[in-house]
Amino acid sequence: MRTVSSIVRRPVVVAQKQAPFTPRKHASALHAYGLASFYQHGSRTANGEKFDPRELTAAHRTLPFGTRLKVTNLSTGRSVTVRVNDRGPFIAGRIVDVSHSAALSLGMTGRGLAKVKVDVVD
Repeated sequence: MRTVSSIVRRPVVVAQKQAPFTPRKHASALHAYGLASFYQHGSRTANGEKFDPRELTAAHRTLPFGTRLKVTNLSTGRSVTVRVNDRGPFIAGRIVDVSHSAALSLGMTGRGLAKVKVDVVD
């Protein structure tokens, strides 16, 4: 008895995720556009300091700790300068998490999310 095996070849479609923002370099400054969220609970940050929701701090995935960012809420025009001391956000589409006091300054605590522009200050 002879068996014939056939291999069915199907094209494999790989969905590529697009970055939630497009970094643009302008004269030593990095500009990024995307969604920001805020957090108010935690015990320790990724750099080891105690989390304080009253400080103007932020979480960013890749920027070095201590980097200062100017975060501007695009719908209100309000901005605040924060210091990166944590890693995150870990939700797709978000580019920065800010502390509760920074979110209050930006006027984003009601909705919890805001479209923002992020500029590296220092």
